[in-house]
Amino acid sequence: MGRGRVQLKRIENKTSQQVTFSKRRTGLLKKAHEISVLCDTQVALIMFSTKGKLFEYSSEPSVENVLERYERHAHTIHAGANNESQENWSFDYFKLTAKAEVLERNIRNFAGYDLDPLNLKELQNLEHQLDTALKRIRTRKNQVLNQSISEMQKRTRTLQEQNSMLAKMKEKEKTLTENSQPETLGQSSSPFNLSSQKQLLRQRQVPCLTLRASPEEAVGAQTAAAGGGNTLIPPWMLHG
Repeated sequence: MGRGRVQLKRIENKTSQQVTFSKRRTGLLKKAHEISVLCDTQVALIMFSTKGKLFEYSSEPSVENVLERYERHAHTIHAGANNESQENWSFDYFKLTAKAEVLERNIRNFAGYDLDPLNLKELQNLEHQLDTALKRIRTRKNQVLNQSISEMQKRTRTLQEQNSMLAKMKEKEKTLTENSQPETLGQSSSPFNLSSQKQLLRQRQVPCLTLRASPEEAVGAQTAAAGGGNTLIPPWMLHG
């Protein structure tokens, strides 16, 4: 039976690692030489050991010749990729430029300019597009108008409700004012009535005086008292 597949992993033992490197390096150089001879190919092999030592093989007189060829080939590939990308960019630029020109021409046609180059079918198509655009514009305009009317109606109802509330408040204040006025008048008139009644009572009172005088003087004193109300009697009319 053949040997099973060996799992590749790093060799931790330094001695075993060095022995394996020497064996595999010799075998790798041998294989490179064989493929260069058998297939007539240019082969360059470069290796650095863990200690930094260089090992190389070249089917040409020097490794530099193979490396120069590699650089020229890599540069050519890179330049070709750049040229291809540049060509793609140029194609995209022309494509976008043409599309922009078409859009500008359509805009001018929608505005009513540069209509001479258009044929009947193109004019009919342009008319159909304009009709469709006008229908959409009118639909949107009607929606905006309906929204504005609805908002105005809401504001009108709100103002009417506010006016009604203000009218009710004003009517209520007026009623309270009318109800409070008679009470105020009654309270203000009561002192006046009391003072008037007191004055009338004073006028009606006749002073009761004991007079010792002649009948003529007594009659005169009573007459003066009745006519003057609160008139005082002189002392000489009284006799003690």
